[in-house]
Amino acid sequence: MSAEDEVVSLKRDVIAALVPSGQRVELPEGTEARITQALGGSFTVIIQGHMFRIEGSDADCLGKDPPALPEVNEDASDEDVQKAIYEQMGTVYDPEIPVDIVELGLIYRCELSRREDNQVDVAIDMTLTAPGCGMGDFLVNDVRSKVQALPVVGDVTVNLVFDPPWRQDMMSESAQLAVGFF
Repeated sequence: MSAEDEVVSLKRDVIAALVPSGQRVELPEGTEARITQALGGSFTVIIQGHMFRIEGSDADCLGKDPPALPEVNEDASDEDVQKAIYEQMGTVYDPEIPVDIVELGLIYRCELSRREDNQVDVAIDMTLTAPGCGMGDFLVNDVRSKVQALPVVGDVTVNLVFDPPWRQDMMSESAQLAVGFF
C-alpha cells in the first residue's frame, strides 16, 4: 500500500482544514484517517466521510516525516533565491487537485527586494481556479508560510488577485495531462 490510500491512526491531536471550506477543525488522537493525497509535504485525509488537509509541519501526527526545505542562504543570488521560492510554492497543492499551484498557473507575480541586512522581502500575486474557493485563504497562508520558512526570506506579502481571471490554458502542459485535459 502506498502513502496514498493508507489508513493511519492519528498519533496526537492536530488542527486540520476541512475541505473545501477551509474551516479549522481539531482532530483527536486515535482517530482513523485514510490518506488520499500526500503531495508537497501536506496530506489530504478522509475521516468519517469528510475531507481534511493536514499541514506538512504536522506530518508526525500521521507517522510521517515533515518535508525538508530547499538549501538557500543570504549569500545566494537573487536567481537562486527565486528558484527556492518557486520550489517552495511548488509544494502548495489544492487538496482536491493533484497539481501544485505553480503548475496550475496560479502564481502571477513573484518579486524580490533585497534589504540592507541581505534578507529578501517577497511580494507574490496569486489567484485561484475559482473566485469562490473556500480554500483561498488557506492556500494564501500556505504560500506565505512555506516561502517565509526559507532562512533568507524576510517579509512575505501574498496578494490574492482575480485579474486576469484564471483559465485552464494557464496550466502547464504537464498539469493539463495530470488532470486529463489532453
